[in-house]
Amino acid sequence: MSRKTLLNSKDIEIILHRLACQLIENHNDFSNTVLIGLQPRGSFLANRLLSLLQKEYQIKDVQLGSLDITFYRDDFRRRDLPLEATATKIDFLVEGKKVVFIDDVLFSGRSVRAALTAIQSFGRPESVELLVLIDRRFSRHLPIQPDYRGRQVDAINEEKVLVTWKETHNKDAVYIELT
Repeated sequence: MSRKTLLNSKDIEIILHRLACQLIENHNDFSNTVLIGLQPRGSFLANRLLSLLQKEYQIKDVQLGSLDITFYRDDFRRRDLPLEATATKIDFLVEGKKVVFIDDVLFSGRSVRAALTAIQSFGRPESVELLVLIDRRFSRHLPIQPDYRGRQVDAINEEKVLVTWKETHNKDAVYIELT
């Protein structure tokens, strides 16, 4: 298996600042906006963005949640190994709010479709946007596109995009692996 580095920690830091600024530009003080990280990997990105918004840009009242989509996936019962659920933590209603889903990699669009179904349990949002660190644009199965993207990657189906965070892998990086 060969691995190529797409983004190093400095690249990721620059991208995170740009994404935070784009969110501020579109949502101002976040009084009617909530951020929701898609479990498990989108939550790391969502937490990083929240930290930047609060510490670097002094936006204090940002609501952040995490959403587990395991049981809403269309391949839930099609896998050889059972999927393991993670925790959903949304302690607010999304009724009438602008929701920004956050995930690390947009691949087929199926996770976002599952998230759209899952979020209905928490109310009817005014609107839903999608923020991703990596957009694999040629891999869609569904007509889903990000509103905010860190980097666009043209990867063939045999290639896997792997995002590592210093919280879990001791290093921020994005790799492309040929399996």
